[in-house]
Amino acid sequence: MGLGNWVKQAFGTKPAKTVPPGEPGTFSETPAGIRVTISTGMAPCVELAGTTTFAKDAVAALADRHNLGTRGYYEGPAQLQREPDNAADANAVAVIVEGEKVGYLPSPANRGTGLKPGASAPATYQLHVLREATLKAKAFVWLGDGQPEWLHTKKNPPGLTTAERANETHRDRSGMVQEALAGGGARAAQFKRGMVDGVHYLELVEPIKQLKREGRLDEALVLCYKAITAAEGDAGGREPAPWYTEQAAIVHRKLAQKDEEIAVLKRWLAKCPKEHRNGSRIAERIAKLEAA
Repeated sequence: MGLGNWVKQAFGTKPAKTVPPGEPGTFSETPAGIRVTISTGMAPCVELAGTTTFAKDAVAALADRHNLGTRGYYEGPAQLQREPDNAADANAVAVIVEGEKVGYLPSPANRGTGLKPGASAPATYQLHVLREATLKAKAFVWLGDGQPEWLHTKKNPPGLTTAERANETHRDRSGMVQEALAGGGARAAQFKRGMVDGVHYLELVEPIKQLKREGRLDEALVLCYKAITAAEGDAGGREPAPWYTEQAAIVHRKLAQKDEEIAVLKRWLAKCPKEHRNGSRIAERIAKLEAA
């Protein structure tokens, strides 16, 4: 089986649905009915921060109230609340559902909401949960006009387990590569320089991680070296993407192959422009290995 077919079989290639950036949403501020404009500069479907950390108890209680079961879905109204006294970020915007704080807008979004200190505005909240030994959840709010166009749905939930997240990340990367190649022009040419056996090196991140998790180190090395070759072809006079070299070195270390570990690190260094070699993580790693 060729590399491309193996990757497709293991991870799939269908890209996750994406929502194009929309016009800023306009909301009625409560209770006075003042109009405020939410202009985040981001796509109108925004993932919340804090869902499984500080807000996990509120999220779990919300799931209990709505009988979401082991794996559940909830969609309902929410309020965006500006918190000018927030010690971490004076622009922080909390998301309130049924009177409880279930998360915050991410910093890039909350700085552009236009909400005045202490002001609030309505939004629509979406929650996906998986309740096993620990709560796994992702939550989103819709900041656009009209009916929400969610990135994920009840039938197409986001990845919540390690394997699901890996597959989702891989599909997103594959979708980006496929879109670039289909678009033609200079961007397609750039992506083609990073291809190996019909697969772009960006698409090999999750397969390498998976093989390492499964202890299939020799197979992981094969993918690492294919990705290294592709990254070198894509460098265009810059330093090649170092992650693949670092992963190959880690695998060689686990296999007690010190000479091979040093060799793959030096390969990257030789491809790196001279002005970027000193002080790089890889140069530091070589120095430690040779001094040992």
